[in-house]
Amino acid sequence: MIITCIKRLISIQNYGEPHYSIKEINPDSQIPALFDKEITISLSESDNDVTQIQNSFLSIVLASNQKFDIKFEQFDDSYKDEVKTFVGLKSGSNIIREYTVYLRGRTIDGSLQNDATTESFIYNTIKPKLEKNNRKHIHFLHENIHKFDTQACGTYITMRDNEKAIGTQTNNTYLMPVRFGIQVPLDDMLIFSAFTDNNYGLFKDLKNKFKINHNAFVFAQVNPAVSLAKFYTMNQDELLSSGKQKLMDNDLFFRNWSLTFQYTKQFTQFGCTAHLITSFRTVQLTPSGLKNLVYNIGPVTVSLKNYVVTEITANMASYKATDACLARVRDFFSSTIFVIPAQKVEI
Repeated sequence: MIITCIKRLISIQNYGEPHYSIKEINPDSQIPALFDKEITISLSESDNDVTQIQNSFLSIVLASNQKFDIKFEQFDDSYKDEVKTFVGLKSGSNIIREYTVYLRGRTIDGSLQNDATTESFIYNTIKPKLEKNNRKHIHFLHENIHKFDTQACGTYITMRDNEKAIGTQTNNTYLMPVRFGIQVPLDDMLIFSAFTDNNYGLFKDLKNKFKINHNAFVFAQVNPAVSLAKFYTMNQDELLSSGKQKLMDNDLFFRNWSLTFQYTKQFTQFGCTAHLITSFRTVQLTPSGLKNLVYNIGPVTVSLKNYVVTEITANMASYKATDACLARVRDFFSSTIFVIPAQKVEI
């Protein structure tokens, strides 16, 4: 009899995905949120008990105006799409400056994200690669930006984008609108690290208030040899159909690019100066058409004028059985004898 019951019990399986719920929660604060404004967002709702803090995250979209102190004008058309500058953050959790957590009527304030930034950086470098592949716009190392990795929390600006945005501006600094998305895992924030260890906890009445850290933004120029090869691979058919000139210019680049060029593998914080490639062009040497590649490297300063938080949602994960699943369980146990195993029975 017991064997029969066990076999029948096994026939009801938890397939996992139908019972895994991610709830999108909109902020309590008014959105769009202007520069340096506090943002308040609930992390729980009455119909959704949070049980998976480690799988929950904030999704933030920023629209910013960034300042460049040069125009990047001297770029041949063949290289305007290939030479790129990355702007964004080294880790999504860096975007949080100071925050306050409200949990069941208690207030936890006075928290800064400096310690959490260090901790999340170390944590992300040792995470398994398979886990990283499933988490976009969160964290990356310097070599990842050359691979155009989806983990990167920022965006790539081509020289053509820069030229279109700056246009005919004549000021000493040139403004360029840049929009990008960021995802912040809650367990990358120091205050929520303890929540992750509580695997069976239910977190209700949970709310977070924070400010954006506008000093966390960084920029770096992608190695042009890598980005040019990537562009050629991804757009080979288009290049072949556009004529021979672009292919010849690309070939000229790879034949003449100096092997002694020391590419600086580092990020530069907004407001600071870095040495970037400021021009990229071909120069005709002889009437027969022999050309040479000429590029210049100069100091460039990128800074943030202002930003607006245009979108923000809290994506909170939990396990939640569907109504159909609960109905099947009720029907099963109302008409079937079942066994509850016990480790010890006292008489």
